[in-house]
Amino acid sequence: MTLPPVTVTKGNVKDDGVKPPPSGRAARWVAHRAQRRTELIEAAVRAIREHGAGVSVAAIAATAGVTKPVLYRHFTDRADLQKAVSERAAQMLLQRLLPELTTERDPIERVHAIVDAFLAGAEDEPELWHFVVHNPGGDREASQDVVAHNMAMVVGLLTSALVDALRERGRDAGGAEAWAYGLAGMVYTAGDWWLQRRTLTRAALTDYLTSLIWGGLSGVLGTAGDAGSTGNSPGGAAGPSSHPTEGPTSSNPTGQPPPLRLVAGEDEQG
Repeated sequence: MTLPPVTVTKGNVKDDGVKPPPSGRAARWVAHRAQRRTELIEAAVRAIREHGAGVSVAAIAATAGVTKPVLYRHFTDRADLQKAVSERAAQMLLQRLLPELTTERDPIERVHAIVDAFLAGAEDEPELWHFVVHNPGGDREASQDVVAHNMAMVVGLLTSALVDALRERGRDAGGAEAWAYGLAGMVYTAGDWWLQRRTLTRAALTDYLTSLIWGGLSGVLGTAGDAGSTGNSPGGAAGPSSHPTEGPTSSNPTGQPPPLRLVAGEDEQG
């Protein structure tokens, strides 16, 4: 018996959703676009260094040697470009932090090195920092998202380091991520303030922050009797024991420590 002919159409053939692998030409095109995007990001970083954080998209395109329409073939808008540049800036910062996080040294020396590396990254690229953190002329919400993303990357590294250190000492590691956010937020905020004010040296700020951080970490890690508890941090930061209470003097009849001044240079009242 002869069966009638069957016409195969899309409607009577089951589509299993499997797509053919991309051709060699298509794969090369994808790789080319990725490489071109990377080159444009690097050009944007150079333009920011040269023209400042408020650089225009036109200036970025000129630095890259392309027109704005060509630039926007690789980025949907300025916010997308800013996000890409911010991710590159985060990579640059992490390249500074990773060696300090992984190098074996005394705990307080590691804290000091991490803080200094972070501040050095901001100091060496002030316009890039300002572009990423403050995004002048850009989308403020997009800027906040980028900062939060970059902060999360740094916090992830700090959390891992804290968890390892706490578990080595048999301590509770439940607060590691919260502490990491607190530490990163403090250094980030202080660094941003410092870049705008420059009222003290990077070395001094590093020492001040290290003293404050170590004061908390030494208790959390159970190392209050180890290095750092003497009040002398690397670089000469002053801790509690650096200013011993003296006896009565003509300028201090009671012999008690002077009151804490919250504003540098503020005259004493009284």
